[in-house]
Amino acid sequence: GKREKTMKTERPTVRRVLGMVIGIVIISLGIAIFKQSHLGNDSITALNIRLSELLGISLGVQNICTNLVFLVVEFIWCRTLVNGLGCGFIITFFYDIIAGWFGPAEQLPIQLLWVVIAVPVTAFGCSLYQTADLGVAPYDSLALALQDHLHKPYFGCRVFTDALCAVITFLLGGLVGIGTLVCAFGLGPFIQFFNGAFSEKVLQYKPVETS
Repeated sequence: GKREKTMKTERPTVRRVLGMVIGIVIISLGIAIFKQSHLGNDSITALNIRLSELLGISLGVQNICTNLVFLVVEFIWCRTLVNGLGCGFIITFFYDIIAGWFGPAEQLPIQLLWVVIAVPVTAFGCSLYQTADLGVAPYDSLALALQDHLHKPYFGCRVFTDALCAVITFLLGGLVGIGTLVCAFGLGPFIQFFNGAFSEKVLQYKPVETS
């Protein structure tokens, strides 16, 4: 049958709301650090960056446009979701500060260092955001919708959406690099670690799922 999430009856606590907001900000910081590395971002961010360059608009505006497209797809598939349309503007804010302070990262060791910093930062933000369990971002929900309608494992659907975005970015002349691969395969273990070591304890909440 279709994958269902357990319905929560309790109201969102202040801890969970703060966890969601802080998580979104930290995710944006992590993506900005990925961008500073010049070795590639996660797939959807890499695609948004390239589209913003081609269209001559800001990353924040492009992020909204992309999420609106995903929202239309999700509403057609009748999924309810919560989205962070302002994430692109926060990424731009952090990136401008980082680039202004440190300048371009031109040497590979420095670029790799930025990637090493970006992975746990992004994973920490994802852990807070997901543990808060107050909604799913449009891109993340796309893989869940594919799982519902194709009846395939979530992992395969997520790999498909990430790979598709990476291929489109590459075909458009965008940057798909080490950072993109590290993000695809390295975030999961860090997110799982932060869930148990920090987020579930601090937010005093553990998302429950049934199938």
